[in-house]
Amino acid sequence: MTKRMTEKEKMLAGEVYSAVAPELIEELMATREVLYEYNSLRPSETQRMKEILKGLLGHVADDDFLINQPFHCDYGKQISIGRRFFANFNFTVLDEARVTIGDDCFIGPNVSIYTACHSTDPVERNSRQEWAKPVTIGNNVWIGGSVTILPGVTIGDNVTIGAGSVVVGYIPSNTVAVGNPCKVIKNL
Repeated sequence: MTKRMTEKEKMLAGEVYSAVAPELIEELMATREVLYEYNSLRPSETQRMKEILKGLLGHVADDDFLINQPFHCDYGKQISIGRRFFANFNFTVLDEARVTIGDDCFIGPNVSIYTACHSTDPVERNSRQEWAKPVTIGNNVWIGGSVTILPGVTIGDNVTIGAGSVVVGYIPSNTVAVGNPCKVIKNL
């Protein structure tokens, strides 16, 4: 007899799951409580900020990181940040799937990373069924302000993403990419 997967297991496996499953809602609310505390700290309380993020995020490579307040995410545990990571104000990560960010990455203000996917059919969408695709960002990446990164995207190493871009697909290493949809405009 095969064990039935929980909605969280389905979510993490990239399968269709119920976004309103009680186990997921409970975890979302717990994360919001932690983020409320984090976002309410005084800017001088950097050590407490780091402690909170180390408990919230799935992996933090070292102590040399900063995520400016406010920071928002859904679960936190699916987020991995590399060494010497920096994210500016209003960094938002919908981490229903894994979000992996490499070393020496700089994230501009108002950047959003989405892993959650929804049907374009309104009846299906209203059922609150969704699925998720991981996002991977390589090493030495600079993501300009107000960039949106969509589900399933991979960004290579040594990439600059121009401000205001909407990244919808693969961006190869050693490039500069801009626009909506984001496209490579320069090889480095």
